[in-house]
Amino acid sequence: MCGVVGFINAGSRIAAEDLHATVGRMAGTMAHRGPDDHGTWADAAAGVALAHRRLAILDLSPAGHQPMHSEDGRYVISYNGEVYNFRTLAKELEGLGYRFRGHSDTEVMLAAIAQWGIEEAVKRFIGMFAFALWDRREHKMHLVRDRLGIKPLYYGWIGNAFAFSSELKALRAHPDFDKPIQRDVLSLYTRLYYVPAPHSIYDGIKKLPPGTVLTLQESHPGTDPQPVPYWSARDVAERGVSDPFRGSPGEAVDGLNALLHDAVKLRMEADVPLGAFLSGGVDSATVVALMQAQSSRPVRTFTIGYAEDEYSELAAARDVARHIGTDHEELMVTPSEAMAVIPHLPILYDEPFADSSQVPTYLVSELARRHVTVSLSGDGGDEIFCGYSRYTSFRKIWNVFGWMPSLSRRAIGAGLLTVPSGVFDRTCSWLGKNGHGGSPGEQLHRMAEMLQLGRADDMYASLMSHASEPLTQVLRTRSSGFVLTGPNHASSLQGFVEKMMYGDMVSYLPDDILTKVDRASMGVSLEARVPILDHRVVEFAWRLPMGMKYNSAGSKWVLRQVLYRYVPPALIERPKMGFAVPIDRWLRGPLRDWAEDLLDPSRLRREGFFDGEQVRRRWNEYLSGRRKWHNRLWALLMFESWLETQRAPSQPSLAAAGRT
Repeated sequence: MCGVVGFINAGSRIAAEDLHATVGRMAGTMAHRGPDDHGTWADAAAGVALAHRRLAILDLSPAGHQPMHSEDGRYVISYNGEVYNFRTLAKELEGLGYRFRGHSDTEVMLAAIAQWGIEEAVKRFIGMFAFALWDRREHKMHLVRDRLGIKPLYYGWIGNAFAFSSELKALRAHPDFDKPIQRDVLSLYTRLYYVPAPHSIYDGIKKLPPGTVLTLQESHPGTDPQPVPYWSARDVAERGVSDPFRGSPGEAVDGLNALLHDAVKLRMEADVPLGAFLSGGVDSATVVALMQAQSSRPVRTFTIGYAEDEYSELAAARDVARHIGTDHEELMVTPSEAMAVIPHLPILYDEPFADSSQVPTYLVSELARRHVTVSLSGDGGDEIFCGYSRYTSFRKIWNVFGWMPSLSRRAIGAGLLTVPSGVFDRTCSWLGKNGHGGSPGEQLHRMAEMLQLGRADDMYASLMSHASEPLTQVLRTRSSGFVLTGPNHASSLQGFVEKMMYGDMVSYLPDDILTKVDRASMGVSLEARVPILDHRVVEFAWRLPMGMKYNSAGSKWVLRQVLYRYVPPALIERPKMGFAVPIDRWLRGPLRDWAEDLLDPSRLRREGFFDGEQVRRRWNEYLSGRRKWHNRLWALLMFESWLETQRAPSQPSLAAAGRT
């Protein structure tokens, strides 16, 4: 797990030492992603510079140093991630005459690309990766991102340079960086609480979409090469639904067990200490159980919890760890310890990000890093195996209202919106809290807004939008709607739940869940691996009929059956808790002064992004207890805190801030 950065200069020729110095400074901003080694490479004649920060996981020797050249000297790579099937690929390549100097996956990747070409080679890779590959013969730069978007990669023109990096802070370190905030994207953020690909918060800087290759050949400023998919989430979903698995439920469980067994085995390959996050839920417990089944000694597992019982999973994780037989480590986090992370979140996440579970994710990563360098995680199970209760809740609602003419649905929706959300909170507790959060009243108000729409895609966009109130309206913006804009986003799926799961897989999963895990883990120089998102598992899951994912026995049925081969149901069958923090209590208590300062109306007026008086009214409504605005206010506070770091002359690392 590492940091990638580089650029191609299209202006006047720059001396090699200046190229090295600039790209080295850019890479230095990401020392947390690679504390073990660093390197730069430059070709002054081509105006190309690459740099790398290395977290050594495989082949700890200098043979794993990057940027790395292919054996024939044609390719130079800076690479972040892991290709887990590199040993199998290496054997195949050795049969074709290749001889490897070391035993890193990077060297195998270069040989595979030299042998089969970049697209064919990437299709053979099983793993998570984002890399920049310079073809010295063809004078082409290739940027590649893994299928599910586990590893990040940003790119764009900065003056005369086409630049790219694992994190935005490295691009900001380029001497010509001067990018304004995109107000339309800020509007998307206030609705989603994350910035969706292909956008970034900065005008002219984009995220490379998952499963794509971007190739730049003619480096003229303003040239906007288009990413080309080598793996399509849309095709996987549509093929899976149109050609479903036709075996028995038992055969489906056997098939998934075999796939997950191999996915976990591949991700246990490391030359450094390895462990796993364990929450006590289905996903992480399945990963840990499969790890322990393949390990000759107890697996290291890690859990954090809070004094507030409703937010703590310590007891559940402890029970699962005891049954499986892991070497379990847990930490009770005090409110002051958790809140101490908050000022450093803008530095860590690099652009506005308001999923409050970012705090515990960072803390459990910090705990794990004290003992291991690699940790497996259970992320992805909810999106792939229909785990969110909002999927089934809204399907029930749609089964009731979907048959109605649109005028009737709109009338019912308008009527529901006239009822205060607090009334629904008291009378509709059966909805619970789920997925994207919110009280029953907030969920029903979102449902009412959905009933006034016609298309399922529009309904999904409405569901994903946390807010449509003036509180979150960005001043001088052209659009405040959420539109899925990536190359994989449109689909011909007919089922409402399938559309929701697909939308989550191509947006919420990579841009919220996986972003959260990547930044939190890399913030403490920990590699996080996600076996449930092995693309073979994802492809298999999409072929399973919905009844094997959700049925009268509950959600994630097929995944639970795999788990129950290792852990008794009694240890798992408990209400889903999520990974939240008590933001509502904190903003009224110890974080109140911090929030008051960031939401000061005069400050907001000077900045010009939000209406300070409207925000103040919502803040007062929240403090009085009249409205539950805490999540929406948290999104504003995360933006304001991030904006404050952009004005600072320099940004300290988390290590410098005393967090690692």
